[in-house]
Amino acid sequence: MNPGFEAVIGLEVHIQLSTRSKMFCACPNAHGGEPNSRTCPVCLGLPGALPALNAAAVSAALRLGLAVGAEIRPRSTFYRKQYFYPDLPKGYQITQGPVAIVENGHVTIPGDPAVRGVEGPVRAGIERAHLEEDAGKSTHEGPGGTSLVDLNRAGVPLLEIVGAPDLRSAQEASDYLKTLHRLVTFLGICDGNLEEGSFRADANISVRRPGEALGTRVEIKNLNSFRHVRLALDYEIARQAGALERGEPFPQETRGWDAERGETRSQRSKEAAMDYRYFPESDLPALVISEAEVAQARAALPELPEARCARFMAQYGLTAYEAGMLLQTPEFAAYFEETAGCCGNAKQAANWMLGEVSRTLNEGSGRIQDLPIPPALLGGLIALVAQGTINLNTAKEVVFPALVRGEGEPGQIVKDRGLAQVTERAPVVELVGRVLSAHPGQVAELRAGKAALRGFLVGQVMKAGKGKIDPRMVNEVLDEALGG
Repeated sequence: MNPGFEAVIGLEVHIQLSTRSKMFCACPNAHGGEPNSRTCPVCLGLPGALPALNAAAVSAALRLGLAVGAEIRPRSTFYRKQYFYPDLPKGYQITQGPVAIVENGHVTIPGDPAVRGVEGPVRAGIERAHLEEDAGKSTHEGPGGTSLVDLNRAGVPLLEIVGAPDLRSAQEASDYLKTLHRLVTFLGICDGNLEEGSFRADANISVRRPGEALGTRVEIKNLNSFRHVRLALDYEIARQAGALERGEPFPQETRGWDAERGETRSQRSKEAAMDYRYFPESDLPALVISEAEVAQARAALPELPEARCARFMAQYGLTAYEAGMLLQTPEFAAYFEETAGCCGNAKQAANWMLGEVSRTLNEGSGRIQDLPIPPALLGGLIALVAQGTINLNTAKEVVFPALVRGEGEPGQIVKDRGLAQVTERAPVVELVGRVLSAHPGQVAELRAGKAALRGFLVGQVMKAGKGKIDPRMVNEVLDEALGG
């Protein structure tokens, strides 16, 4: 950011709701499939086809609203938003307005001290969240090539979450998105798949001198990764600040992010509300929410991420960082808790989850659901280390990979391969003596004060013992031998 300028950012986040059917018809709500195979007269916009509202989508919106402390509007209506794109078969999108089902909520995110000058969380407002339908998908095959339209996505339920312009940096925008992403996945209302477009954002950004009126607003469309949000906003902030510094005006417009070039590029002039020619949807009655329905949605709320993070810290003695990392997905958090229950050592379970387990997932699909190790087996391995049956290196380098390959349960692997630690003292004393005798020079330097050589000697003893000696016993015996 150029000194003397301030960014004002608000995000519009579109989440595809995880309902069985589409928003206004019974067609399956599923990603992919043969193009144009999941359609019907309603989502194709054929004459005479009448929409019917998906009750599960309404329930999902209620849960989101309650989770962000918002007002639930008892009465809202649907409107037709007119625009003419090839992937919008009706020529309009059915959306809520002017009143949304959810209004005036908030989430709490980490503040960016580099921008705000102080540490501490930021309360980021949510102006509203409204229900609408998704458009189809257009595919363009190069300049001058064929354009194809797949309407399988047309009519998929969307909840658009409109954030207040409370964000002041690309980092805060990314943190806001991550907070919302975690929330909607823990609520179970969206699968959060960024690559498939289930969770995507448009960013509205302007730059001004502090204290001045809002500057010219630019929208960046369809950002589908946290990294792209940061890169696109950093670029756009610099572009706008540079133009203002040079006294060059720029238009209100919609821009796209070109990841290959690392820049935003103009797409079209930005539409105003009047351009969409909104008018009431005559085929849908007003949506009326009763107090009983709100109470039912409140009762269906799971433990929310913020509360679960606090519980992990209090119940398991974890740091805020550890607890937050364990909450990366609901399934990951549940796997940790089950593992901790099986081994009786939550701290070590967390270390394994954030270490070996995460590394293994990063080499594969990234999903804990695809890890071929049940929590009970991982818990059993952690328990073997805690009991001193095997040391940590053997557990990580031998037994854990064997579990990944599906070679049995931890105790049997240790037994079959003869991996159990040597627990008798006499063999350790003998090995230490042999190592010290074989390295008289290093022993002399260690005694003369070169402390780093201690690790070398311990390593030699462990190597001679083929990794089956308890390191604590090695250190104890080594201390005694050197002291003598």
